[in-house]
Amino acid sequence: MPTNVMETWLASSHLYGANSTYIETLYESYLADPMAVDANWRAVFDGLPQVNELPEEAHSVIRAQMKEAAKKPKCFTPPEGAVHNDAKQVQVLQLIGSYRNRGHEMAALDPLGLSKQEIVTDLDPFYHELEGADLDASFNVGSYAASNETMILRDLLSSLKRTYCGSIGAEYMHITNTEEKRWLQNRIESCESNPSFSEQAKNRFLEELTAAEGLERYIGAKFPGAKRFSLEGGDSFVPMLKELIRRAGEQGAQEVVLGMAHRGRLNVLVNVLGKKPNTLFDEFAGKHGEFNGSSDVKYHQGFSSDFKTPKGNVHISLAFNPSHLEIVNPVVLGSVRARQERLQSIGESVLPITVHGDSAIAGQGIVQETFNMSQARAFKVSGTIRIVINNQIGFTTSNPEDTRSTRYCTDIAKMVQAPILHVNADDPEAVILATQIALDFRNTFKRDVVIDLVCYRRHGHNEADEPSATQPLMYQKIRTHPTPREIYVAQLEKEGVIAPGHGQQLVEEYRQALDNGEGVVKEWQSMQRHSVDWSPYLKHNWYESYEAQFPKLRLLELADSINNYPESHQLHSRVKKIYADRQTMARGEKLCDWGFAENLAYATLLDSKYNIRLVGQDSARGTFFHRHAVLYEQAEGKPYTPLANISDQQGHFDVYDSVLSEAAVLAFEYGYSTGAPKGLCIWEAQFGDFANGAQVIFDQFLSSGEQKWGRMCGLTVMLPHGYEGQGPEHSSARLERYLQLCAEHNMQVCVPSTPAQVYHMLRRQVIRSMRRPLIVMSPKSLLRHPLAVSTLDELASGTFQNAIAEIDPLDMQAVNRVVLCSGKVYYELLEKRRNLEFNHVAIIRIEQLYPFPEDEVRAIFADYAHVNDFIWCQEEPQNQGAWYCSQHHFRTVLPEQAKLYYVGRDASASTAVGYMSLHLKQQKALVNAALGFEEE
Repeated sequence: MPTNVMETWLASSHLYGANSTYIETLYESYLADPMAVDANWRAVFDGLPQVNELPEEAHSVIRAQMKEAAKKPKCFTPPEGAVHNDAKQVQVLQLIGSYRNRGHEMAALDPLGLSKQEIVTDLDPFYHELEGADLDASFNVGSYAASNETMILRDLLSSLKRTYCGSIGAEYMHITNTEEKRWLQNRIESCESNPSFSEQAKNRFLEELTAAEGLERYIGAKFPGAKRFSLEGGDSFVPMLKELIRRAGEQGAQEVVLGMAHRGRLNVLVNVLGKKPNTLFDEFAGKHGEFNGSSDVKYHQGFSSDFKTPKGNVHISLAFNPSHLEIVNPVVLGSVRARQERLQSIGESVLPITVHGDSAIAGQGIVQETFNMSQARAFKVSGTIRIVINNQIGFTTSNPEDTRSTRYCTDIAKMVQAPILHVNADDPEAVILATQIALDFRNTFKRDVVIDLVCYRRHGHNEADEPSATQPLMYQKIRTHPTPREIYVAQLEKEGVIAPGHGQQLVEEYRQALDNGEGVVKEWQSMQRHSVDWSPYLKHNWYESYEAQFPKLRLLELADSINNYPESHQLHSRVKKIYADRQTMARGEKLCDWGFAENLAYATLLDSKYNIRLVGQDSARGTFFHRHAVLYEQAEGKPYTPLANISDQQGHFDVYDSVLSEAAVLAFEYGYSTGAPKGLCIWEAQFGDFANGAQVIFDQFLSSGEQKWGRMCGLTVMLPHGYEGQGPEHSSARLERYLQLCAEHNMQVCVPSTPAQVYHMLRRQVIRSMRRPLIVMSPKSLLRHPLAVSTLDELASGTFQNAIAEIDPLDMQAVNRVVLCSGKVYYELLEKRRNLEFNHVAIIRIEQLYPFPEDEVRAIFADYAHVNDFIWCQEEPQNQGAWYCSQHHFRTVLPEQAKLYYVGRDASASTAVGYMSLHLKQQKALVNAALGFEEE
C-alpha cells in the first residue's frame, strides 16, 4: 500500500511496532481473497482510499520478482543503449548516494598532502557489487545533474570523482530539506565541481593572490620578527573575500559586515578594505595619529570603506575585535540586524561574514550559541557566510585528537543543517566556485553556510615562534611547498592565459605600489556615507541638561492606551488583575507601581518615534511577573502587545524572549546598539548573576570599546539584584564587578529605587544625546513593595535623581547619624526607623553609583554639616557590593570632621548564604547596626 495513503490510517498507535507485520500479512491475504480475513478487518481494508485505477499488488509478490531479477548473471550486458532495470540499477543509485554522502572524505583537500585519508569502501563500485562488464554498461543515473538520464558506469565513476573528490569536498546530505539538497546537488554536479572562468577573471584572481602574498613578504622584510599573524598559506582568502563582496553587490547588497580574529587581518585591511599601506607601516613603526583613548594593537583594529561592484558601491565594515576568540561573531550579527532593520530589508541588503580559526570554531562555545540563534526570531539575519581559515594546526596543536572530538572542525554547523564546502586553498578557482555557491545558497534559502578553507600556516602562530620544534614533519613540507601564487602562475602559463614572466611582473608592480604607500585596492571608493550617523551623539558630557518632562495630558492618554486590549482577548486571571490595577493607576486612583511606570516610559519614547528593543530570558512577561508587555490569550495562546499598538506613527517596539544564552545574546545586543544609536536597546538578565556567563562582553566591549576603538554604545543592561534569601546564585548581580570596570566616565551604574526613577532613567538614556552603556541593578521584591510607588505627577514633571535626600520631615539639627545606601535595603531601613521613631537618623539614597554624583550629594550633605557619623550600609558582603569601589567617592563629599563607617555582611567568598533563617538573621543585624539600634 502506498505510504502516503497510509499516513492518516497509521496515526492510530495500535497499528505501529510489532503489530505491523501481522497487519501486513492480513492485508496480503485480503488482496488474494477478501473473504479470507475477518469481516471487521475486511471492512477496514475496503474503506481504504483508492489512489489510482491499478489494483494493489501484494508486497510478497514484488519481493519474489526482485529476488528472481537478482539471480541473473552479474556480467549480463544489455543491448547497446539499453538501461539496466534490475538490482544493478539500484546498486548504481546507491553508489551515487555514497559519493554524495561520503565523497568529501576522499577529496584532495590538504595542500600539503599530509593528512591521512582512510579508504572509504562505500565509494568502491565493488562494494556495491558492480564489476567487470558492469563498468561498460549504461545505467539510469536518476537526479545526478552531470547527465541527462543515462551514463556508462565507467564515465559515471570518473564524473563522481571529479565532482566529489577533487578540490571541493561538499557536505550537504545531512540537510533534511529536499529543495535545499537538490539545489546544492544541481550546482555542484552540473559543473562537476570544475569551474569555468574567463581569462579576465583568472587574471584578476592572480592579481589578488599576488597582493595577498606580496603584502606579507613586504612586511616580513621591512619589520622582521614583528607580530603580524600572517595569512601565508591561506592566500586564497583574499580573492575569496573580494569575490564575496563583488557577487553580493551584484545581488543587491548595500553593506557587508565582516568579523574575524587575527590571522590575515592586516592583509584584509590593506588588500580588501583599502587601508593605505603607509598608515599600516607607521603603526608597525610605532607612529600613531591623535586618539583620545587607549587605542589597541594593529590586529584588533576595525575599518570601514566602500567597495565598487558592477551594481554599485558596497559599504564594508570590519568589526573591531579583542583577543577573545570568536566573541566578535554575535557582535557582527547584532550590527547586521540593526542595519537590516534600518534599511527595512532583512535579507540581501546587508551580508554578514564571519571568519573563524579551525580550533576556535570547534572549541569555542560561543559558536554553538550563534548557530542556535541563526533562525530565532530575535536574532535571524537571513543567513551568515562563515569562513574557516583552516591551517590544520589550530591554535598550537597539529593533532586533531587534541583539538576536537569530530572528524571536521566544521561539524558543529550540522546542528543547524548548514551546508559545508571544504575546499583546497591551493586551488583558487575551486575556492571562488565554493564562494559563489555559498553566497547563492545563503541568498536563496536565507540560512547559514560554511566554507572550510583548508590551507596551512607558513610561519608559527606568530612570526616570533619556531613551529618546527613541535611540528617538524609539517614544516619540512611547508619549506619546500610552492606558494598558492606560484602554483597558480604555473597553471595559467600552462593554459596560455598569461605569458611567461607575467607573474613576476605583477609581483614587482605590487611591491612598487606598497613603496608608494597609497591604496592598492582598485575597487576602493571614498565613503559616500556611513552606515549610521553618530555625529549627534559625539562630544556630550554627563551633566548636560535634557528635556525630562513629558506633557501630562498625553501621558494620561498613553497610560490608558497601553492598558487596553481587545475584549475578545481572554487573559489569565492574575494578568487580568494586574491590568485592572494599572487602569486604576492610569486614572490616578492608585499610585504607580514598577511595571506600570516602566511600560509607560516605553510608551512615551515610542510616542516620540524612538524604537525600542528589549531582549532577555522571559522578558516579555518579566521574570518576576511584573512587565506583561505581551498578553497571551488563554483559549488559543495568541499574543497581543499593547505597546506595539499605540498609534500608526509610533516607533517600533520589539520584545523577545531570548534563547537560553548570555554571552552570545549580550554580544548580539551590543552589536545591535552600535548600529542603532537613536533608540533604546535593552538586554535583561533573568537573574543578575546570569551575566557572569557574559563577562567577556562587559570587560572587552561595553566597558572599554570607546577607549580602545572609539566605538560608542548606548546599550542598557538590566540585572535583577537584591538579597531576598534566594541563596548564593540568585541574590547578587555582582555590582562590584561593574564598578571596578568604571573609569574615564565609560559607563553608568544605577540602582533605581522607585517607579518614577526607573521611568526617568530609561527616558534619560534615550533623550539625552550622550551614548554610553547603562548598567542597572534592577529590583525583584521592590516590584511589588507597598512603599515603592510613585505618582503620575512624579512621572510627568520629575527627572532622574542621581541621589535622593531624606524624604521624612526630620529636624535636620537633631540628626546625628546619616546612613547612605542603594537599592532594596533602603526600604528596610526606612520601615525600621519609622517603627523605632529614630528621628535622629537620616537616610540618603545613592541612585547612580557611577559616575558618582558628587555635586548632588554634596548639596544634600550641606544640611548635615554638623554630623560626625556617616554610615555606608549595604546588603552585600564587605568585599562585594559598592563599598570597596565607591568609598573614596563617599569620602570626598563628607563634612570635614566626619568619619565614614561600613555596615553590612562580613566579607565572604560566597555572595550569600543558602538558609533563609540565616539570611533573615544577617539582614536584621545589618539594619539594626546601620540605625545604631541594639536589641535588649
